[in-house]
Amino acid sequence: MNTSQSLTDFYKQVSFKDPNVNLQAQQANEWGHFNVYRRSDFSSSCTHYKPYNRRDFFKISLVIGTGTLYYADKGIDISQNALLFSNPNIPYAWEARSEVQEGYFCLFTEGFVNTDYQSENLYYSPLFRVGGNPVFFVDEAQTERISGLFEEMLKEIASDYRYKFDLIRNYMNLILHEALKMQPADSFFQHHDAASRITSLFLELLERQFPVSFEHSLQLKSANDYAFRLSVHTNHLNRAIKKVTGKTTTGHITARLLQEAKALLQHTDWNIADIAYCLGFESPAYFNNFFKKQMSITPKRFRG
Repeated sequence: MNTSQSLTDFYKQVSFKDPNVNLQAQQANEWGHFNVYRRSDFSSSCTHYKPYNRRDFFKISLVIGTGTLYYADKGIDISQNALLFSNPNIPYAWEARSEVQEGYFCLFTEGFVNTDYQSENLYYSPLFRVGGNPVFFVDEAQTERISGLFEEMLKEIASDYRYKFDLIRNYMNLILHEALKMQPADSFFQHHDAASRITSLFLELLERQFPVSFEHSLQLKSANDYAFRLSVHTNHLNRAIKKVTGKTTTGHITARLLQEAKALLQHTDWNIADIAYCLGFESPAYFNNFFKKQMSITPKRFRG
């Protein structure tokens, strides 16, 4: 299971599974990344199980085909045409049921949408925010209208028009407004093994925070941080992890943080202030207090 997928990972993975797909990356200059595809071109990716991933890009999909969409603690059966929205913070998995999987999807970074003249943060949009409802079932007329907008984006991205990304952005905004006028789906079901799924995702996400470096200091430091990334309530996360492992969320975070601290003290020549910074502590004093509380010895004495 992989809980993080970058744009580079996406292009590498798809070029391996579907070598005939045109995967030329499209870049909107300083405005970020955008690309658009037909789902039918991705025979391997759309018709098989795709495991939980937290991607580093936004995605809008028009799904024509049936399957099941899984989140950390719930899922929804896609039994009719659907418009789906995903943001980089929420991991999900897709399990196709029908052999025929058609429709479209576009992927983009926040910079593509949040230009100088459009500064609204996507994470606060009703379509992309954590805790929102990202699934909208669409009828035939809506499917035809939205398909037409995706086709226009496909046409423009292949063109040499100087302002094509401005035009594409407008087409994408029309899709967003189509969704905002709809009622989101409310037929989610709860996983029978939700606690195990949540725990597995948490442990994977925890492990992916390490090793730390000067360029990549620790970002997720508390149970609240992990709950936000997994789009579940903190109490729900705590109950699930305690049920499955017998340890608290904070206990897992503390143990892994201590393991990394000991490794850095023993196997690097970083000074203690640098170690404290990379591990996400506000100051060396906070790190000293944390380490001494856990080990009954200061970091300096532990290092020897």
